[in-house]
Amino acid sequence: MERRFEEVIETRQRLRELNKEPSHRVRNKVIDHIDDHCRRFIAACPFVMLATRGGDGRLDISPKGDPAGFVSVLDDKTLAVPDRPGNNRLDTFENLLIHPEIGLFFIIPGNGDTLRVSGKGQVVRDSLLQQQLGLNGKIPNLVLIVTVEEAFVHCPKCVIRSGLWRPDEWPDRNSLPTLAEAMVAHGALTETVPEMQTIIDKDLADRLY
Repeated sequence: MERRFEEVIETRQRLRELNKEPSHRVRNKVIDHIDDHCRRFIAACPFVMLATRGGDGRLDISPKGDPAGFVSVLDDKTLAVPDRPGNNRLDTFENLLIHPEIGLFFIIPGNGDTLRVSGKGQVVRDSLLQQQLGLNGKIPNLVLIVTVEEAFVHCPKCVIRSGLWRPDEWPDRNSLPTLAEAMVAHGALTETVPEMQTIIDKDLADRLY
């Protein structure tokens, strides 16, 4: 096989030859529950990304968003995430039926720090909880429950480097494909791009909740 890269790092020993060990401050910042600091972060957070693994071994990341605090802290070991109407792929839920491991990445607009949580996930229906997590008169059909095993606040370096919250550093978006364009091309759809855009716009207007 043709060698593509000068070196592929394959052992922890080699990895650590090239990088320092983390400081005790970094090593010891990981906790196994949701404390008051994490609670306050989650209460202010309107956006979280969920990472799971499918039966084929492939990883999946799914974004979830709602008004700040939509992820409910049931106790110091348990989070509840309401499922809102989507595309019905249910990738996260189908993955959890096979591999319960899940990672959550919480992002607050304008804030450099982020929160990372990992643990085990399960899909539930519970009328009391569904009512509690309802919004705009609509209750979620399903609820994701996360049993927390690890949590820590992540440093803001990646956010600072990316200029994520600095509009004057945002890239030009004029050349970006729209969702409609991508769906028509990737799915070899019979609909035209304008027709697909109309379907998307109607879905956003009628099925947000």
